[in-house]
This record gives sequence, structure tokens and C-alpha cells, in this order.
Amino acid sequence: MKAVGIIFSNIHDNNVPELARIRTLGSIPFAGRYRLIDFPLSNMVNSGIDTVGIITKNNYQSLMDHVGSGKDWDLARKDGGLIFLPPFSDLENDSLYTTRLEALKGITSFIFRADEEYVVMTDCDTVCRINYNDVIESHIKNHADITLVYKKLNSKDIIDDSAITDFTLDGDRITNISYLSEPKNTEMNVFINVFVMKKSLLQNIVMDSISHNKHHFMTEIVAKSLKSMKIMGYEHKGYYMGITSLLAYYKSNMSILEGKNRHELFGDRSVLTKIRDSAPTTYGNSAIVKNSMIADGCSIEGEVENSIIFRNVKIARGAVIKNSIVMQDSVIGEKSSVNCMILDKNVVIRDKRVLSGSENHPFYIGKGIMV
Repeated sequence: MKAVGIIFSNIHDNNVPELARIRTLGSIPFAGRYRLIDFPLSNMVNSGIDTVGIITKNNYQSLMDHVGSGKDWDLARKDGGLIFLPPFSDLENDSLYTTRLEALKGITSFIFRADEEYVVMTDCDTVCRINYNDVIESHIKNHADITLVYKKLNSKDIIDDSAITDFTLDGDRITNISYLSEPKNTEMNVFINVFVMKKSLLQNIVMDSISHNKHHFMTEIVAKSLKSMKIMGYEHKGYYMGITSLLAYYKSNMSILEGKNRHELFGDRSVLTKIRDSAPTTYGNSAIVKNSMIADGCSIEGEVENSIIFRNVKIARGAVIKNSIVMQDSVIGEKSSVNCMILDKNVVIRDKRVLSGSENHPFYIGKGIMV
């Protein structure tokens, strides 16, 4: 069952405008040493998908630096492999895409050249580990036209009131799609932005959309075809977190500190990322570390608790970091206190500063800022 993969790297940039202002969603750092694109890309590679197109729009320099030729994912190949698909616009309409369907219209040559029978499409706002072969097998078994992957979630597990795509199913068949501005007080079948279909069907959808000026894949294609096409659901039963807001990003990172979640996502080292050569982290005599993830190359002299510390971070003597995310190359000065914060790369917190957000309202400090 050969499939080609398509990853939308920045369809959901507006979910986290603070973090995506200088980068695309796919290159947002996550869990100490990864980027968000590592999860869909690793899922594809681990499922035997060796031709992957990454659709980009803007601010994708850091994404290209991270992914490179794809060699860390064994995708540096003469045939297939990793292919960047930058934005394309014609003379009649020079605006960049804003939806999946508009993005797909710009990569028709990539779709038509693909030799694979099936297509797996996914966004970068989904943190999970999933075998796409299982989804394709379910797709074939059900004689489906399109298969959409969903996760059963209770309303209490919905982190924020961002838009939710909820499915109503009859068996495995999707009979209704609802777009909610806030969670219902029930268990919901939440779409996690993964599609499977035949390449030939995707070709027809894209060409028909160009002819009839359609723009939205879910509302104008899928939702309107529930009776005319066999659109099936596939339930993902493992760990899942959706990056739907800054709060969701914060809580997704914090959830990795729980052993069960960490093992389910990283237990067999199946999440691949760019390899960097860094010295081991050094811990001073005054260092105290509790329930935290510390990447390589750090210097820890202070106290770190319930936090995620990225590479090459320096935490001075007497500094206290709690319930926070500190990204690469940041510096925390002596006797400073940081709680419920997200510090982007190269942030400097000077001596004796006190910064605090809350668990439901973490504060963010942008890249390169000195406080």
C-alpha cells in the first residue's frame, strides 16, 4: 500500500500567533529538542511513506534549516524523499493561500507526478504517534472514498474554546460534521486533521475546485459530500494533543512531564528529529532538578521544577524555574524567579527578576528579549 504524504506546515499559524510570528507552525520548538513537524513527519516515515511534500507559505527559513534534505528521517533520496513545496500564485491572483484547498491548488504538479495510489494529508498542529498504515487498511476495508481520523475527547479534556470539528458517526461512517465554538458537555469525536484518500480522487477534487472556484476542503468538499461519497472515520486511541492556542501549546508541553504520556509518545524513540552535537548538561553543586526535561548543553546552577529546558540554556545560582518552558540559548540570571512562563529562544532574564503567569494563563516572552 504505497502512499504519498502531504504536510501542511502553516495552515494553523493563527492558533499561536505569538510563536508563529517569526516562524511557521511546523518549526515551533516542542518538548526540549523537537519541532512540531517532527511528529507528522516521523509518523509518515515510520509508516513506510518515503515521498513527503511539505507545503510552506512564509517564515519557513527555520523549517528548512531544521528539516534540511531530510537525511535525519532517511528521506534524502534521488527518487521521492522530502520535497519542499513553496507558495505558488498565478498572474490573475497573486495572493497566498489561506486554506488547505487553496494550498493544494498550488501543488497540482506534485500530486499528478506521484506514483503512489493513496495520499495521507496532515497538519502540524497535531502531537501524536499514529501508524498511517492502519488508517489506510481501515480505509480499504471500509471501501471508503475519504477517511478522516478523530479522537474521542470529553469536554473537560478540551483545553480552550477554539473551534472544534466534531463528527457524528453511524458505525464508522460520518453522517454529520459540526463546527463548534466551544465544547459540548459530552464526549466528542474531534477531528485531528488527518485525511486518507486515493490520489486519483484528490486529483479530481483539486481540478474540480479550480473549475468551480471552491476554497475550503472540509466545508465545500467533505461536508457537502457526506451522502454522495462514503466518508469514514478512524478513531485514534493513543496520546493526542492539539496545538490550538498558546495555552494548548503550554499544556501540551507540560503533559509530557507525566511518565505515561512521555512513554506513549517517545517510548520506543520513534520520533525522529535533527541530530545536533552538544556537550552533556552540567549541574552545579547548588542545582536542584525535579520532574523536568533538560536538553543537552545546559548549565544548571539553580532550581528547576516541573519545567522543560531546551538546549544550551544557562540557569544561574539561586535562580528558580517552575512550571515553565525555556527555549534554546536563553539565560536566567542569579536569584531570578520564573513561574508559568514561556521564554522563546535567546531570552535573557537579568539578576533578581520575578516573572510569573498562571497555569491557565502562561506569559510569553519573545525571541531575543532582555528583561
